[in-house]
Amino acid sequence: MKSKRGDTPALKIARIYLRVSTDEQDLSRQTAIVDSTRAAGCYVAGIYREKASGARADRPELLRMIADLQPGEIVVAEKIDRISRLPLAEAERLVASIRAKGARLAVPGVVDLSDLAAEAQGVAQIVLESLQELLLRLALQMARDDYEDRRERQRQGVALAKAAGKYTGRQADMATHARIIALRKAGQSIPATARLAGCSESQVKRIWSLRAMDSSASS
Repeated sequence: MKSKRGDTPALKIARIYLRVSTDEQDLSRQTAIVDSTRAAGCYVAGIYREKASGARADRPELLRMIADLQPGEIVVAEKIDRISRLPLAEAERLVASIRAKGARLAVPGVVDLSDLAAEAQGVAQIVLESLQELLLRLALQMARDDYEDRRERQRQGVALAKAAGKYTGRQADMATHARIIALRKAGQSIPATARLAGCSESQVKRIWSLRAMDSSASS
């Protein structure tokens, strides 16, 4: 990208979105993308970390990132499924909300033809833009298909385990539960408890609510 004078490259500004699906998963593996984005000559304006399913559109950090976006900025993620595992129509609306802010996606595995399309004219520009949309739709659909395949395999595994009498359900992390309860009883706020216990605020709220219900039931 060139400046109006054509002699100095314009500064590229990126916002990085990191996501895993559960509290038990670790975001640190994805942070290498921060270094690679800076190495590519981008100024990183924000890093947004989230522990939530990609099949949800109401992810707080994702929505905060979109609200923060400025025209010309780039949204960077490790893979397209970090941005979305939504059904195709919803995924396209999500991408449209990013584009509506004048920003664009830069995700490994999704060919970015936007610079070529911007420099092209006439039929060539139309072909490049159409190809870009086709590749993006394909990537979004593959992310959703992978999500549904994983869910189906999980259902089949649970069914087999139940049939064999070996299914015990998800085991609670009792150590984390105990830390959350101790911190809350000590007067720590929900955000402080989440930070100190190394979990999400939603998990703190859930565990504290369960404790409250247990206390009410036993009183």
